Amino acid sequence: MRAAYSRRAVEYIDLFGNIESASDVDRTRLVEWVGGLSGRIIDVGCGPGQWTRFLHGAGAYIAGVDVVPEFIDEARRAHDGLEFRLGDARRLDERDSSLGGILAWFSLIHLAPQQLDVALAEFARCVRTGGGLAIGYFVGTELMTFDHAVTLGYSWPPELLAEHVAAAGFDVVDGDVRSASETRDLGRLFAVRSLTNPVMTQWATEDDPVGDRGRPSGRARRAQSADAEAQSAG
Repeated sequence: MRAAYSRRAVEYIDLFGNIESASDVDRTRLVEWVGGLSGRIIDVGCGPGQWTRFLHGAGAYIAGVDVVPEFIDEARRAHDGLEFRLGDARRLDERDSSLGGILAWFSLIHLAPQQLDVALAEFARCVRTGGGLAIGYFVGTELMTFDHAVTLGYSWPPELLAEHVAAAGFDVVDGDVRSASETRDLGRLFAVRSLTNPVMTQWATEDDPVGDRGRPSGRARRAQSADAEAQSAG
């Protein structure tokens, strides 16, 4: 992914490096979102920094992180005085529970489901209880890949993405879908770091129904519940 975006960085910056390329609705929703947060926010997958700059102008204490060196170089050049650094969504260089929020605006679209879960668990580690998460994504009727202009992308049914976000330790509080292209709808998801949901560094699978933090998967929990009911009935 990094190499693919590096090869097309100039083209991408020309197309999306200005906040005017974003929809008015997205700008309004994200200004409202940051207005309800306190503390430092990380714009994960910030690209050339257009959202970081815009939300800073709206009063957010925000920094940008991206894996593509060309984007970070451009962000630092175009938005002098703001913090931008190289970094990966799956390995943020932040302390536990240190962030007021994370913005991941169409920056997770190239992560396969297992890697998305790793990133979401990392977000849950870094965001304090009550902090926010905002995700922009491509919507599909089922989880599927598509030929993105730069490299392979993933589209998600809103309910399925919400399940993954919740399993990582967030309460999904809002979301919607809008039509913006001939082929794919666009989704917005907003969540709050939960007080009770555990952080998982790896989702449970059918081969490992408990996962690496000892929390059973949904399938395993349903099986356990059915066993308990059968024993009670007996």
